Amino acid sequence: MRLLLIRHGQTPSNLKRLLDTAEPGPGLTPLGQRQAAALPGALAEERIDALYASTLLRTQLTATPLARARGLDIVVRPGIREIEAGELEMRGDEAAITTYLTTALAWAAGDLDRRMPGGESGLAALSRFDEVVAEAAAGGAESVAMVSHGAAIRMWAAARAGRLDPLEAADQHLDNTGMVVVTGSPADGWRLERWDSRPAGPRDPAPHHEGPAGEPLGDA
Repeated sequence: MRLLLIRHGQTPSNLKRLLDTAEPGPGLTPLGQRQAAALPGALAEERIDALYASTLLRTQLTATPLARARGLDIVVRPGIREIEAGELEMRGDEAAITTYLTTALAWAAGDLDRRMPGGESGLAALSRFDEVVAEAAAGGAESVAMVSHGAAIRMWAAARAGRLDPLEAADQHLDNTGMVVVTGSPADGWRLERWDSRPAGPRDPAPHHEGPAGEPLGDA
């Protein structure tokens, strides 16, 4: 299966550089709406048999133009929602952002018992994402798009795509509507095919306006 992991469009909390992970979460900024509208064109050459989004509003709004263009229903699943920030929720200071990203990338390196302060463990976060991927694979689709979140995508791809070292994921950014593509299966494993850091649509030129979940750890 070919799996397209797409980060949602820009949100107001991205502009403020806040760790905003609670449901239902914010909608999209005007720029985020334009980014979402650009997805059908950016993915015109991609086969997409099924389209998933998380339970957070921003992913569903980002997926809607693509769903309409392809005549697909959006399958909403909580398993691909953002990593819960716990006690760090709605903080935007450097200490909180560094703790959040360091914890998520420690999970990718195998430290699954480690917990986000006041939040979930790595095992819980990785397992819930795995469950949605397994569901999509079991459905028989050859190519699946999942609109998810910056930290969740980076963590899962680093943990599951064999050729991607967690340290590489720490150095990589993933802008709003950026995309990570992996191929494989839950049984045979996954291989990183492409990491498109830049957005499918327009980009905000201001630094950090893609929000903390998608920025390199060194920028935090």
